[in-house]
Amino acid sequence: MAKYKQRISDRILKRKVLGKGAVLIEGPKWCGKTTTAKQLAKSVLDLGDSSVLRQSVQLIELSPKTLLEGKTPRLIDEWQALPPIWDSIRSEVDKRGEPSQFILTGSSVLPEADETIHSGTGRYAYIKMRPMSLYESGESNGKVSLADLFDGKPFETQTNDLTIDDITYLTCRGGWPWATLISKEVALDQAFDYVDSVVNKDIQRVDGVKRSPERAKLLLRSYARNISQQVPLSTIRKDMLANDSSTLDEDTVTDYIKALKKLFVIEDLEAWNPNLRSKAAIRTTDTRHFVDPSIGTASLGLGPKDLINDLKSFGFFFEDMVVRDLRVYAEALDGKLYHYRDSTGLECDTVLHRRNGSYALMEVKLGGKDLIDEGAANMLKLSKSIDTDRMPAPSFMAVIIGVGQYAYQREDGVYVIPIGCLKD
Repeated sequence: MAKYKQRISDRILKRKVLGKGAVLIEGPKWCGKTTTAKQLAKSVLDLGDSSVLRQSVQLIELSPKTLLEGKTPRLIDEWQALPPIWDSIRSEVDKRGEPSQFILTGSSVLPEADETIHSGTGRYAYIKMRPMSLYESGESNGKVSLADLFDGKPFETQTNDLTIDDITYLTCRGGWPWATLISKEVALDQAFDYVDSVVNKDIQRVDGVKRSPERAKLLLRSYARNISQQVPLSTIRKDMLANDSSTLDEDTVTDYIKALKKLFVIEDLEAWNPNLRSKAAIRTTDTRHFVDPSIGTASLGLGPKDLINDLKSFGFFFEDMVVRDLRVYAEALDGKLYHYRDSTGLECDTVLHRRNGSYALMEVKLGGKDLIDEGAANMLKLSKSIDTDRMPAPSFMAVIIGVGQYAYQREDGVYVIPIGCLKD
């Protein structure tokens, strides 16, 4: 049996179960939700097993409490296959009046409001899991901690072990837990299998709407071509139309995107809205992102060598990977990730904003002095435009790079951090 790799979500889950009767772990399939939940659960109801599901459909009408009996925390795996169990759990949590009763996992979002009686407010806590960050999978050496930087603790110059060949491979392999445990050649197949499953099966099952696998493929390909960019839906529609002879309106594109978001395949990055001294208008278009960069490379049929031969495209996919990792780390830091762009063209690829009000500005570059200088200049300019009478100055600024031997601090105070050195 393969050895379990510790996840950042392990720490979050242990904390969450102490405060609520039930905890819901959401995220894309194959990202490790069930395996992580089983590290803590004392009994399991596996609704992903068709035979168990058939029996449970009958029991939920006759004796729902029977499904919930077992040592606690009790794991209800793939709960969305049996939506009525949500209210049964909520009711049971109320009756027991104790925390740490249930852990639920789901690879699609909550059903529509009319499918459940109660939202679960006050009874449920929530965790979003994603594919593994490079620190979780063991590729990042973790010599630079974001938590330490937020606490004002600088680091000594550190070395980075990852090469450009490593980064291209990791971008295409993705953070799927099983892929981190098998041979490199076979690991690259996992993202292709994932995309095939999404377009041929999952997008049909997520809400019962019949959709075209070919159109789903076109959308994923268009998203991949526009990855890490702030493009409107009209641009994606035009890109799809070039390869779709049938009628395709914007509502249809929106429907497919909504379905893929329900499956946690697409996870766009929202705009950050700080208090500024300048009068520049903040652009609110989301930056297009997948939950894992390998979805984009697989959608386009790309491998590591293809990325090496097209550094511009590689830069966009690398940014997608950095966003994945920073989102994982943000969960541990009680924060959320955003992007910033205004009407003057000033932008910042990622802003990690924590619940306590502290935040960090981070630009993403493949590497090279000119690109690092450009990223640092953008952040310094943005930091000077922030109205520090109304909000704090950034806790730190950093350029996250793919290729570079060292993590260090520049004379202007901006950190340069290879993704292969980063952890929460």
